Amino acid sequence: LISELFLASAERSDLTGLLGLIVESEQRERNLGHAGRPKRESLSEAEEDIPLGDRKTITDFCYLLDKSKQLFNGLRDLPQYGHKQWQSYFGRTFDVYTKLWKFQQQHRQVLDSRYGLKRWQIGEVASKIGQLYYHYYLRTSETSYLNEAFSFYSAIRQRSYYYQVNKEDRPELVVKKLRYYARYIVVCLLLNKMDLVKVLVKELSEEIEEYTQRFNTEDQLEWNLVLQEVAAFIVADPVVVLNDNNSVVITSNRMLEGSAPPLEQGMVVGQLVLADALIVGNCNNQVKFSELTVDMFRMLQALEREPVNLATQTSKQGTLEPSEKPAKRENPHKYLLYKPTFSQLFTFLSASFKELPANSVLLVYLSATGVFPAGHSDYEGPYDFGGVLTNTNRDVVNGEMVQKRNQAQKEMHCLHPGDLFPFTRKPLFLIVDSSNSSAYKNFSNLFGQPLVSLLSPTVYPKTKISVLLFSF
Repeated sequence: LISELFLASAERSDLTGLLGLIVESEQRERNLGHAGRPKRESLSEAEEDIPLGDRKTITDFCYLLDKSKQLFNGLRDLPQYGHKQWQSYFGRTFDVYTKLWKFQQQHRQVLDSRYGLKRWQIGEVASKIGQLYYHYYLRTSETSYLNEAFSFYSAIRQRSYYYQVNKEDRPELVVKKLRYYARYIVVCLLLNKMDLVKVLVKELSEEIEEYTQRFNTEDQLEWNLVLQEVAAFIVADPVVVLNDNNSVVITSNRMLEGSAPPLEQGMVVGQLVLADALIVGNCNNQVKFSELTVDMFRMLQALEREPVNLATQTSKQGTLEPSEKPAKRENPHKYLLYKPTFSQLFTFLSASFKELPANSVLLVYLSATGVFPAGHSDYEGPYDFGGVLTNTNRDVVNGEMVQKRNQAQKEMHCLHPGDLFPFTRKPLFLIVDSSNSSAYKNFSNLFGQPLVSLLSPTVYPKTKISVLLFSF
């Protein structure tokens, strides 16, 4: 499946086989061992004593390693919006990492004895592949790639690739291990593996404590904040709602096969398709982990189908026969924007609008702090009711913007209802979850295209309840 989607090399390597290579090489790693060997990024000064064949092996490995780092670092320079510009680059990056992994597995004895390859270096390659799968999920919205990322992260932990890092007198290596844990936790959260998340958080807490005591670093507060964020996230999830009988119901986040409610009589299927979604989170003091607020987390899953575990569909571990490839399941393409500026939000809106296919709908979900007008205006237009906050360094008091302008001026760091009018030239589905969602209640449909607006309540219910509420 992976090679068919984005690998065009002559070998057409099956990337799902990389996990199988990890398993196959486990016994070889046990026999060779890696503890206590120095790290070497190139040939040693005694390279004249190395046989020519082994020297070529090390040179080829160093080339693949440098090439993989170069391509991986280049991912951050790819445009964040647009559907097609990045695919060929991802394909080349996957291809090099495939060759690198297979090469180190095939030549492990030479790399171990002549190059000094360590287990944490192998783990670093596997971690990069896991990151590639995760970012490919973010780009495509195909949840099956989350399972692939989970498989690599899980293998790193099971094989203890980072175990020896704590014995090294190099704090930057320990930071690599801590970042691996943080990425692993994000993937587990997205896969709703909450029991494993709690185990990983406990292990991460112990690793952070050992790291800060041993090296007395300045980033102790930052890592403690990471722990606090994920702990709060665990408490905030899953979604809990109240039904008419005032009993608690735990809702499932993703769509299951056959879980969609039946259509009403006379409704026609297939006229419009939800193709793109912008999920924006800009609430002050909201529960989050990394750059994913709990509202963004819930909404992105509501737009996805349950992931398919590709490994369970294989007749042989690490391979996927053509006749057994799962059917392609389209999820809406999503952009996750955490505290975007107005210019960033408008840029992504424009890109989605431009690339929206025919007979498709753009969904915009705004979970943001409300911005209220400075005063009453004689003419109440689309810029006179305020809107929702976009990112700025302005002062915030009690979760709401401090007004520092006169009545005639409009807040510039705000997405007003009128800012969205140009995008109603195509079908639009708007969801506003804000204390000022009422600003969008008179949203005009100027061009006669399909338009749906869902607005959250603007206040909490007066009756105190002991469960978490989701706005809609």
